[in-house]
Amino acid sequence: MEINHLEQKVQKSQGGSKRLLNKMLPFTIRIVDLKAENCAFQALRVKLDPGSKETGIALVRETESSGIAVLNLFELAHRGQQISEALTSRRGHRRLRRAKLRYRSPRFDNRANQQSGWLAPSLKHRVDTTLAWVKRIESLTPISAISTELVRFNMQALENPEIEGAQYQQGTLAGYEMREYLLEKWGRTCAYCDTKNVPLQIEHIHPKSQGGSNRISNLTLACQCCNTKKSALPIEVFLAKQPERLKHIKAQAKRPLKDAAALNSTRWALVNALKTHELAIETASGGRTKFNRHQFCIPKTHALDAACVGEVGSITDWQKPTL
Repeated sequence: MEINHLEQKVQKSQGGSKRLLNKMLPFTIRIVDLKAENCAFQALRVKLDPGSKETGIALVRETESSGIAVLNLFELAHRGQQISEALTSRRGHRRLRRAKLRYRSPRFDNRANQQSGWLAPSLKHRVDTTLAWVKRIESLTPISAISTELVRFNMQALENPEIEGAQYQQGTLAGYEMREYLLEKWGRTCAYCDTKNVPLQIEHIHPKSQGGSNRISNLTLACQCCNTKKSALPIEVFLAKQPERLKHIKAQAKRPLKDAAALNSTRWALVNALKTHELAIETASGGRTKFNRHQFCIPKTHALDAACVGEVGSITDWQKPTL
């Protein structure tokens, strides 16, 4: 009853032009009959910023001189960790059940050969859910093109910046991979005081003057104040009165590069899946996205990162709520 009432209200307010209430989430009203002559769809583009835990999606309208106007912003939260934990729990139950059945021998060699391009369920979920939302948006809007960020992390350079043959990283984006990974790993906050929205500096947990390396496991982020206070002090001395924070930083520093590995594994799978839409596909680097965001002074969010993917001459109407 509420939907019918709202539909009638919308129809009456549009001067006779027939409109149809299509969806409540996201709230969409579709025009099914236009009386104006020479009507044409606007050129709309979906932009994607794939992430390990969240994927940013932006629906934009292309304007003159390579500019865009943001229409909608979305952030898609992935359930990769939940899927991994559920599969681990299931595997444990199956092994326990098999061990209790004496007449059933253990089976460890019955796995089918993995085909080329196989992805773990937790990784495949990221590709499938992103593709599903692109299809939903495509069913509601006249999309003519798709842009996606094709990020790649150099795992060896993250682990060991002094690796031989890494001179190719000394260009305009030298150190970008490491800085961007540290920002994601430490939540874009100071590790020592939890300060946000301030310039953060790369800080050595074990001071370099005392033999500390540049490995990613020995690096964190600190604001200028904390970095100056810590100076060359060992972290055990600097955080002697904060044992809980010390324990957290040490545990976080040893966290594996699983997020970077997940993005490396799924980046081409997502691009190949998007190509099945028979739409124009534009791929861009993470450096281009970051350059666009800084050029137009746009804050860092997954959805706004998506809007900044690819060639962007100008961007307007980006101050919108994110679904």
